[in-house]
Amino acid sequence: MGAGIAFLAFEPLVVYQFRGKAGANHNQSLPRKNVPVCVTVCEITMSEMIMEKSDQVAPHKWRFSPHVVEAEVSIIREMLKISNLPGVISFAGGLPAPDMFPLEELKQSCVNAINQHGSDSMQYSLSMGLPKLREQIAARAKSRGIESNLKNILITSGAQQALEMVARAFIDPGDTILTEYPTYVGALQAFNFYQARYETVGMDDNGLLVDQIEAKIKRFNPKLIYVVTTYQNPSGRTLSLERRHKLVEIASRYNIPIVDDDPYSELRFEGDPITSTKAIGGDIVISIGTFSKLLAPGLRIGWINAAESIMPLFEKVKQACDLHANTFTQCMIMDFLERDLLDDHINKIREDYCLKRDMMIRAMKEYFPPEIKHTRPEGGLFLWCQLPEGADARELLDYAIDEKVTYVIGSAFHPDGGGKNTFRLNFSNASHDTILEGIKRLGRVFTKHLEDM
Repeated sequence: MGAGIAFLAFEPLVVYQFRGKAGANHNQSLPRKNVPVCVTVCEITMSEMIMEKSDQVAPHKWRFSPHVVEAEVSIIREMLKISNLPGVISFAGGLPAPDMFPLEELKQSCVNAINQHGSDSMQYSLSMGLPKLREQIAARAKSRGIESNLKNILITSGAQQALEMVARAFIDPGDTILTEYPTYVGALQAFNFYQARYETVGMDDNGLLVDQIEAKIKRFNPKLIYVVTTYQNPSGRTLSLERRHKLVEIASRYNIPIVDDDPYSELRFEGDPITSTKAIGGDIVISIGTFSKLLAPGLRIGWINAAESIMPLFEKVKQACDLHANTFTQCMIMDFLERDLLDDHINKIREDYCLKRDMMIRAMKEYFPPEIKHTRPEGGLFLWCQLPEGADARELLDYAIDEKVTYVIGSAFHPDGGGKNTFRLNFSNASHDTILEGIKRLGRVFTKHLEDM
């Protein structure tokens, strides 16, 4: 700043340091009264001015969107913070077993990705995803009876982003979504962000009670039907083949899309595979898949499989979200699939998770009070447990944390906050030893405190 420029100061008794032409420093004290004082300056640094104003900045008072401020944090993410504490055994998060990650094979895929694709593997790429990976995913879908090609596939940054994209594409404030009861908490988190309303349909051991759906459609005109038809999160239940056909028939008649969140169907331990709703329903079904449960969740690669006619809409949504999924991890997975390693790896996961499921169920029979009921899934990652009526899983969780063991309360999976006497256990992430010890700890908690409820 040149000499002779006037500076108006309103602050009481603030010392400013000015620098003259000769580089001399001059300290001047402004009066205590809040009146303008004209000070002739040669130079005042911007950082000094900002420092004087910093006490007026209040980010917490900025006008954030109300639905963002009011949104609830993910209870599972919060539970993971507790789970990371020393000595805590966690049955909370839906985490795959880290010792099952194919690290050596993925390491080689990293090298191959760079050797084969060079700098392109680190570059921006197509919003729809790399064509070869889309072709590979479509081919795997086709092998399971789902008519698909690369034009039906869009690569997402995990299945959770696919849910966010569906929500962004469909939901306006106040729109109704039809869901299972209970349903996946991550879907509720995505839909809540866009201020959805929910109508729910109950479940039994054969999955969604499809006979209740048509009446709900007629009364509430939902934008979409959201389901996890195979080894459902949180219950582990699977929708029967007969009900799948009925669900598709009803949705098609009313032209309401079915969003089938399908991260677990390849993790089958026993029984025959059931034809997917996507294979049955074709274009009426938007299918969501992910490599998080099949390879490793840190890769953050999932996909949407939907009618070709609506993919340009999802492409626009994807561009607004993050331009495109991670180019390098797409190249890694392309190589992993090209080397035909995935099916053998999935078989290893199935064997491990089946043993863990059986171990957890045996331990529950031994250590849990007999009035606690649970599901017995034929695949997936979760057991769903029900306490006696009047018991509160949230209150018992505090005692469980004192015993250094965690689970997820069932009310988080109910849009209306119901299911207070239910909770979810994950069996895939813990080791065999920690499954036994963790169930023992929970057994002590339930035996001691259930009688008081």
